[in-house]
Amino acid sequence: MKVYAQQNDNLDAIIYRTFGTSYGGLLEETLLLNPTLTTQATLTLGTVVILPEHTTRPLTQETIQLWN
Repeated sequence: MKVYAQQNDNLDAIIYRTFGTSYGGLLEETLLLNPTLTTQATLTLGTVVILPEHTTRPLTQETIQLWN
């Protein structure tokens, strides 16, 4: 999926705006698809970003029992 950067965007903001989350390896997958963007903290307006196909991944979280 192709998206275009808005003014002063970064990859985390684009991923969160598109998918509603930035967890589950989405940033890493996006960087693999866009190796030229690894050196840019802020993207130029209109920069094309290719996003991975997002599949729903269950978010697991470890819980700690404090009291018995």
